[in-house]
Amino acid sequence: MLKLSIEELKTKKEQFSDLGIKTPEYDFENMWDGTKKEPIWLHFGGGNLFRAFHSVLQQHLIEKSEIDKGIIVVSTFDDGLIQNIYHPYNNLSLDVVMKADGSLDMEVIASVAESIATYSGPESWDRLKEIFRNPSLQFVTFSITEKGYDLRDLNGEIRQSFRDEIARGLKQPNHTMIMVAALLYERYQAGQAPLALVSTDNFSHNGDKLKEAVFTVASMWKEMDIVDNDFINYINDEAKITFPWSMIDKITPQSSKIVSDKLTELGFGSAGMIYTRPNGPAIAPFVNTEESEYLVIEDRFPNGRPALEKVGVYFTEREVVDQVERMKVCTCLNPLHTALAIFGCLLDYTSIADEMNDEDLKALVEKIGYVEGMKTVTDPVIIDPMQFIKEVIEVRFPNPNNPDTPQRIATDTSQKLGIRFGETIKLYVEREDLNVADLTFIPLTIAAWCRYLMGINDEGKEMNISPDPLLDEVQQYINKIELGNTDSVGTNLQPILSNQKIFGIDLYEAGLGSKIEGFFKLLITGPGAVRTTINSQINL
Repeated sequence: MLKLSIEELKTKKEQFSDLGIKTPEYDFENMWDGTKKEPIWLHFGGGNLFRAFHSVLQQHLIEKSEIDKGIIVVSTFDDGLIQNIYHPYNNLSLDVVMKADGSLDMEVIASVAESIATYSGPESWDRLKEIFRNPSLQFVTFSITEKGYDLRDLNGEIRQSFRDEIARGLKQPNHTMIMVAALLYERYQAGQAPLALVSTDNFSHNGDKLKEAVFTVASMWKEMDIVDNDFINYINDEAKITFPWSMIDKITPQSSKIVSDKLTELGFGSAGMIYTRPNGPAIAPFVNTEESEYLVIEDRFPNGRPALEKVGVYFTEREVVDQVERMKVCTCLNPLHTALAIFGCLLDYTSIADEMNDEDLKALVEKIGYVEGMKTVTDPVIIDPMQFIKEVIEVRFPNPNNPDTPQRIATDTSQKLGIRFGETIKLYVEREDLNVADLTFIPLTIAAWCRYLMGINDEGKEMNISPDPLLDEVQQYINKIELGNTDSVGTNLQPILSNQKIFGIDLYEAGLGSKIEGFFKLLITGPGAVRTTINSQINL
């Protein structure tokens, strides 16, 4: 059995090729040394999206002889990845692209030169500070999910635990945003070299959210006299520090047992599944992903950047990024994904692809995308919206070889609703050519999310709810509602549906609160009500 190791990559290159596994076409050990001495790219969040997309892009750029440096990856969350996946395999990874025809494209990725776990001790923090002090560092990217940027509670106030952490100052913080602010101060003190900080997470204006979080921390430190005003000026000077917007798209589910078994059958021995937490997701030395991918970035890099456009990345103006991002995140993919996640969990599905064989659910996402959402889309030109959504609905979601689950997509839904549905609702309210009263399937999905929060599926059986940072806060209202008792709804949905932190808009002021309450009452009339309601609304 072939192993994922430096030695076997050097001595058994032909055997890898015989298995259909592509191997690096460059001296990766020499590249690692050069990257550690003069880093150019640091990434926060070493999960599957990074392993299947960012690191692959850089490998292909290295192989084109366009760059001789790799990436340093940082994990701020103790999920076992660094200890169990990165370090034991010398930061090597196997990228497995699952095609719709059932075939696999496999490639060993060696572009990660170093992996750092910030929770492992002071040495890691010292290393991060050293990297930030180095003027060679050109940019920092992030894939930490929406909640990774959030310092505030349901009421928009900074959580007390984060206030306490901020008050402790610059000494090895825990929260990623506080950490980044402290590292920027390190760079400021070392000569104020320029730097781009690029969020590559799936939400609107992601660069602004990153900037707002960093500025919140820095401003509080200024008030506490921990930092001086010149530091505030430094991070506010766009000739030195930028926060470009981006749009990223690549469906990358959790490591699949099916893929693991296929790799083992082929003769690849580093395909074991590792579980680091009870009921937690599996991690593995391989990452499985789909073939389609898009990355569009606002081209503001004050310290330079690699020529990633030569491996398929679009660099453009902020306005175009906004148009592409809104097209994808607010209409053509993410809202459809979230709708499938919510209804899929309620209807006891465990596969997104299987949901696309359900006539009601397929019609639901078509109504949300083609009918309700597409009216708000501005054509960004560089990517055609109708072709994009057609690929999503007809090729990407139904791909039976992509083992994605509604339970994974349902994670952190409270952090996604404002972007995925709230932005469209705002446009229906603001634009004279649109009428918010015409919306049916977006408010139905919001009502279904509230129904999902009851933790009871459509058969009336208890179901697991995916992790969400606002779960306790919203369930204090939902727990007062009983399945089969519409009178128990009362005013219990109002604190949720009126919350602008969740939806980006007060849904009652938008004219949708009562409609959502009405749908919710239909969904809780008893077992089977979810299916009945979807079907009746589709066929009106």
